[in-house]
Amino acid sequence: MTRYPIYQVDAFTSEIFKGNPAAVMPLKAWLPDGVLQALAAENNLSETAFFVPEPEASEADFHIRWFTPEIEVPLCGHATLASAWVIFNKLGWTSDQIRLRSKSGPLGVHKQSDGWLVLDFPNLAVTEQSTPSIILEALADAPTTIFYVAKDTNYMLVLENEAAVKATQPDMQKIKQLKSLGLIVTAPGTDSDFVSRYFVPCAGINEDPVTGSIHSALVPYWAEKLGKKVLEARQLSARGGLLRCELKGERVAIAGQAAFYMEGTVYLQ
Repeated sequence: MTRYPIYQVDAFTSEIFKGNPAAVMPLKAWLPDGVLQALAAENNLSETAFFVPEPEASEADFHIRWFTPEIEVPLCGHATLASAWVIFNKLGWTSDQIRLRSKSGPLGVHKQSDGWLVLDFPNLAVTEQSTPSIILEALADAPTTIFYVAKDTNYMLVLENEAAVKATQPDMQKIKQLKSLGLIVTAPGTDSDFVSRYFVPCAGINEDPVTGSIHSALVPYWAEKLGKKVLEARQLSARGGLLRCELKGERVAIAGQAAFYMEGTVYLQ
C-alpha cells in the first residue's frame, strides 16, 4: 500500500462549514488519470486538486490539476486557493508567492500580510448572444440575451437584482443538456458590488458553493458596467462566500480566505 496525504480546506471563508470545501492532494509524481478521477469521485466534493512539484529550472513551482466527481476542469479557483493554503501552511513553503502551471496557462497565488490569498487568474472574455431555448425552458423569466464565456464554455445570465439571483431555481435536467460547462447567474449586489450563483449539473455539481474561476469573467464584466476596477463579490449559495476582486488588464486578482477543516491519509495499492 502506498500512502498519500490529503487535506480538506473550506475556501473563500474564514469559518469552517462555509465557503466551498476542496480536497487537496499533493503528489510527488502524477498518478494515472483514471486514478485521479476515481479519487475525486470518492471525495465527492466540487473539486479535488492535485499538484506535483515542477523541475527547479521551470517557470512554475507546481503543476496543478482539478477534478470534479465526474470530469477534469480547465480552471478552478476555490481548489487553487485551498491548495495554496496547504502549500503555505502544511508543506513548509517560505515564499509568499506560488507559481502554478495549469490547463489555463500560468497562474499565481500571493499571500498577503492579513492572511488573505490572492489568485492571479486570466481575464476571460464574454460575448453576447441570444439565450439558448433550453435555458429559456429551464429558467422562468430568463432574459432573452445571454453572455457566453468561450474559454471555459459557461453561459452567464445577468438578472435585475440580488433578489432575483437568490430566487433562481433552474430545471437542472434541462441545464444538464447544455453543451457547455455550466450556467452563471449574476446581478448587482445590495451590500456588495455584485452577486452570483453557479449551476454545473453536467459536472456532477447542481450548485457550486463558491466559484473562484467564474470571477475571471464576472470581474471584467462588472468592472466595465460599474466603472470601477476594485470590486467586492458574494456568491449566494447556501454556504456562501466572499471574494475581493480587482481587474488588472489581462489578469484578474481574486482574493479570499481559507478555513482548515481536516487532514488524513489515502491508501492506494
